[in-house]
Amino acid sequence: MLRIEDITYNVEGRPLFEGASATIPTGHKVGLVGRNGAGKTTLFRIIRGELALEGGSISLPSRAKIGGVAQEVPSSSTSLLDTVLQADTERTSLLAEAEHAHDPARIADIQARLADIDAWSAEGRASAILKGLGFDSEAQRRPCSDFSGGWRMRVALAGVLFAQPDLLLLDEPTNYLDLEGALWLESYLAKYPHTVIIISHDRGLLNRAVQGILHLDQKKLTYWNGPYDQFARQVAERRMVLQAEAKKQDARRAHLQSFVDRFKAKASKAVQAQSRVKMLEKMTPIVAPEDAKRVVFTFPAPEELSPPIINMEGAAVGYGGPAILKKLSLRIDQDDRIALLGRNGEGKSTLSKLLAGKLQAMDGRITRSSKLRIGYFAQHQVDELYIDETPLQHLQRLRPAEGQPRLRARLAGFGLGADQAETVVGRLSGGQKARLSLLLATIDAPHLLILDEPTNHLDIESREALVEALTEYSGAVILVSHDMHLLGLVADRLWLVKGGAVTPYTEDLEAYRRMLLAGDEDAKPVAKVVEKPKKASRDEILALRAEVRKSDERLGKLNEMRDKLAKKLADPSLYEADRIGELETWNKKYAEVMGALDKAEALWMTAQEKLERAEA
Repeated sequence: MLRIEDITYNVEGRPLFEGASATIPTGHKVGLVGRNGAGKTTLFRIIRGELALEGGSISLPSRAKIGGVAQEVPSSSTSLLDTVLQADTERTSLLAEAEHAHDPARIADIQARLADIDAWSAEGRASAILKGLGFDSEAQRRPCSDFSGGWRMRVALAGVLFAQPDLLLLDEPTNYLDLEGALWLESYLAKYPHTVIIISHDRGLLNRAVQGILHLDQKKLTYWNGPYDQFARQVAERRMVLQAEAKKQDARRAHLQSFVDRFKAKASKAVQAQSRVKMLEKMTPIVAPEDAKRVVFTFPAPEELSPPIINMEGAAVGYGGPAILKKLSLRIDQDDRIALLGRNGEGKSTLSKLLAGKLQAMDGRITRSSKLRIGYFAQHQVDELYIDETPLQHLQRLRPAEGQPRLRARLAGFGLGADQAETVVGRLSGGQKARLSLLLATIDAPHLLILDEPTNHLDIESREALVEALTEYSGAVILVSHDMHLLGLVADRLWLVKGGAVTPYTEDLEAYRRMLLAGDEDAKPVAKVVEKPKKASRDEILALRAEVRKSDERLGKLNEMRDKLAKKLADPSLYEADRIGELETWNKKYAEVMGALDKAEALWMTAQEKLERAEA
């Protein structure tokens, strides 16, 4: 059991914790949430003993091991598998001692302890963890130095999972994982045998892998049972109750103060006035929690282009060697919201670069609308910002003719206020850098927006704002993300990138999640599902959508005419004796419009039903 009792800690005179307390039961999986800058990572450092408390205490069972992903990721000639095996220091130490021990009693103790910690199955367990995080058998035998920083972070994560500390502290573990790795981690953590605390903004992870939420707010800690969505509802309800109580208390305080002000000078009322002064002094103020500051993204709207905006026929793409993706026959329209699914290395980013024009087709034909503008955001875009320049300077380079008020308004539309506008990028938070990169990707009002892991470094409020912005955005969206919550709310079409091909995935995200967790053996039936007979063609669906839109417009015009006629017929003067003929004319027109409205509604219903059947 982890006990946090009445802790106090300040950073440069700013209090992060004031009398904060919480108890985490042994074996529980807990999500640590709070606003950016509230002190979540600092709390981890305090628990690990890296920072000294100014008051209070943190206690764990004696000999409990605390583990987390190391800041220094491995980069050596040691293979991935051996690097992970070495993370279990007790096993490594015992094996080394066993090679040189001569005392029979000590040898027996070593072998008994190795059996207790299941040392002989260690290689299989380490390999399974690496596989879950995206490393096949061949990759596991390669040295760490062969891999980039993001992949080495996965190795560091694999190491701490393999070591199985009694208290596992994970700070944004999915930021360097793809969807497949994130889903595997969710499943693994749900079965982890010890206590876990996770700092995460991944709503899916916080709903599926934890049993409780530890909320850091206003320098206090509160433990809530249940997943994130349940926590969010309870906090909203609590806020409403406290706001109502605070309002009542303010009214009561004002009433008492009014009595004191009116009668404190009157001798006959002095005792009552003094009594009310004491009542005011004893009243403990009720402070309602502040509403989370609303984060916004404002994407400029592009003009409408004729469909399709991109059309591929037999295209192939690669990096100079053999093609990674072949026989691509795909079509994208401006109203498409497409999520790219597929295991890491299958070619999702390659397809994104081909669509963005950053890679040229090796074969086949790609036709793009002549006026097509494309916005592209990838994980590395954040690293390509100029760290010594401010966000305002970034925009001035792209829009030299625009005045500062307009540029500042653009920044504010992405949650970057006056202070951030003048702060050099190197001093901005990861989330602020990501918002700036999203602004730069969308500044030209693209007709197609390609987003490759856009939620890394974004907090939950920013992710919800991104969902809202993408929902309202009038351009096409291609989305690669490990955030299933985002994919589920934004994407209405799924493409599976696998085996050098890109095909529609006609099941839903939950089915894809089950397939990944079950393993490759369940992947084969997908091909059968894709080839459904009598599936409506894309052109047929577009025609049906157009018919629904026309029906909507027809209904709108008829409703407008009906309202105008109803207003006319409501005029009392129309019913005077000398205007009977005029009244009959207006009544006739009203009856005609109502008849047309009935027919239009029937046509709209028919078109809508046809579209729903075609898209099913």
